[in-house]
Amino acid sequence: MWLLFAMLSAVFAALTSILAKVGIDGVDSNLATALRTVVVLAMAWAMVFITHAQTGLPAVSRKSWLFLILSGLATGASWLCYYRALQIGRAAQVAAVDKFSVVLTVLLAALLLHEQLTAKSLIGCALIAAGTVLMVL
Repeated sequence: MWLLFAMLSAVFAALTSILAKVGIDGVDSNLATALRTVVVLAMAWAMVFITHAQTGLPAVSRKSWLFLILSGLATGASWLCYYRALQIGRAAQVAAVDKFSVVLTVLLAALLLHEQLTAKSLIGCALIAAGTVLMVL
């Protein structure tokens, strides 16, 4: 089931890039990011209430709060940079460089989370890195 959701995520991420590239025309990239964030925030809270997940709010630990806040800050920084890059660059190139985050995630997961690096994952990272370079050139 995780693979289905991951594939849907990829489809929606691709649509995000294309829709944003069209929508950002003539709009400040920071303003565009803020507008998008309002929509994402409303959608996320709607899902929380639709699924009655709000009942778990008191059980969220301090550690979870800290890391979710840090993750939110990283997301915000990523979106601000992404929208600025999208505004001044080509959508296909910006998206390719953005997906280099997969390589960084694999390396950080090994370093910080002690996830295993395998020959397959290293080859995959090398291919993604090579693809990123090819898309940028």
